Amino acid sequence: MNSHSQRLQQLNLDLPAVPAPVASYIPALRDGEIVYTSGQLPFVDGKLPQTGVVGEGEGLVSPEDAAELARVAVLNAIAAAADVAGGIDNIERVIKLTGFVASATAAHGQAFTGQPAVINGASDLLGKVFGDAGQHARSAVGVAALPAGAPVELELIVKVR
Repeated sequence: MNSHSQRLQQLNLDLPAVPAPVASYIPALRDGEIVYTSGQLPFVDGKLPQTGVVGEGEGLVSPEDAAELARVAVLNAIAAAADVAGGIDNIERVIKLTGFVASATAAHGQAFTGQPAVINGASDLLGKVFGDAGQHARSAVGVAALPAGAPVELELIVKVR
C-alpha cells in the first residue's frame, strides 16, 4: 500500500508552500485529532491564475477551468493541513470538503448551477491522493463573490494521527 506522499509523487504533484493568509487568520488549526483549514484559494506562487465568476459564456471562467482551480485550491488546503499535522502521511482521513464557487447570475446571461461539477476537481484529487481515506462528506455552494476575485475557495477538515 502506498503512502499519501508516495501517491503524490506518482501523480507528479508536490505540495506547495502554505499560502500566506490574505487577512487576519491562520491557514490551519489543529484541535486534537482534527485539523480545520481556513478557506484556501487557488494561489500558484502567490498569485491567482484566473479571476472572475464561473459560468458559460464570454468573460466568464469556464466550469472546466474552475474545476482545475479547485484542484489547485485543494492542494493548498492539503499543504496547510499537512503543515500542522507534521506531514501529509500523518493525515489519517479526509472528513469534509466545503467548496465555494463564485457563480454567474441571471445578470450574466444565465445563472450557473454546476457547483458540484466544479468541486469534483477537488474531490477527485482527494481520492487519488488519499485512496479510500479520501472519501468525504461535501458541500458545494454558489456565492456572489470570493476574496481577491477568486473563482473558487475550499475548506478542508481532516483527521490526523
